[in-house]
Amino acid sequence: MNALAATNRNFKLAARLLGLDSKLEKSLLIPFREIKVECTIPKDDGSLASFVGFRVQHDNARGPMKGGIRYHPEVDPDEVNALAQLMTWKTAVANIPYGGAKGGIGCDPGELSISELERLTRVFTQKIHDLVGVHTDVPAPDMGTGPQTMAWILDEYSKFHGYSPAVVTGKPIDLGGSLGRDAATGRGVLYATEALLNEHGKSISGQRFVIQGFGNVGSWAARLISENGGKIVAISDVTGAIKNSNGIDILSLVKHANEHRGVKGFEGANPIDPKSILVEDCDILIPAALGGVINKENANEIKAKFIIEAANHPTDPEADEILSKKGVVILPDIYANSGGVTVSYFEWVQQNCRTSKVSCGRKKR
Repeated sequence: MNALAATNRNFKLAARLLGLDSKLEKSLLIPFREIKVECTIPKDDGSLASFVGFRVQHDNARGPMKGGIRYHPEVDPDEVNALAQLMTWKTAVANIPYGGAKGGIGCDPGELSISELERLTRVFTQKIHDLVGVHTDVPAPDMGTGPQTMAWILDEYSKFHGYSPAVVTGKPIDLGGSLGRDAATGRGVLYATEALLNEHGKSISGQRFVIQGFGNVGSWAARLISENGGKIVAISDVTGAIKNSNGIDILSLVKHANEHRGVKGFEGANPIDPKSILVEDCDILIPAALGGVINKENANEIKAKFIIEAANHPTDPEADEILSKKGVVILPDIYANSGGVTVSYFEWVQQNCRTSKVSCGRKKR
């Protein structure tokens, strides 16, 4: 089941449980606007390369639309639609006055140079600049992007609209970014996990964790969980997977991953088959990479008692039903990974207070 079908199925189930009117349900499923643009850039070798960029603006009933921009080969209209819809529900669950949006470019950022990534980002911004804005749609980093990407978007957008630091969040600190933004999503995963475990009479300390994904979210979640006494017994990323039943030294792994661009080759753990990471023996499983990784094919083999959805839609609906029957407790992504958008909101408010006619949400008199 693709991302959009899975997200729609979950929403329809929630709508039935809430008793939503069918007209309202249909309205909430249809996005406000879908944007698809061609992004052609000169590469460093002089050749031309074309990529397709997307921005889906799902809903603005509660405030400006908000959502990340993802650079990944699997970016397509269905995935972006699903992620934009999830952002609408996420900001509502977090009680932040935003709507939902999402964007992306179908590319492999690892195969592009820094200068090529900059040209691609600037061309994409040129194509969508009149459809995003401080009080319209505010992009942020996502998979394959980061503070530098946001700096390029801010600079390019400002060429058309004047200096507008609140048009993106997740910026570099020197450009008005938040000191807490880098760790925010991972820290939110920690807090959400603590709250769930407390409800079951447990704590982070002494629990065995498996984390799929060691990017920004997974690495910060691992670091913070380890600091609070959790034992990380297995971790994977795009380079491979590793396991140490006695617990992985996360700070050493972070250093290794920064130096070698991945967890592969880390001497403090044994290599394992990356396909086995989700079914390793543990108390708590944290999928923190791509969506749809937990499905009906592997759900019966999962040994974790709790699943914390740090990634967006990592669990297919069929797998959700199987796991529920097994008694596995799943903490949904729209709550578990909402720490990032929460701190992004703080950053956006601070920039608006400094640069616009709006002061901390109230018009100046």
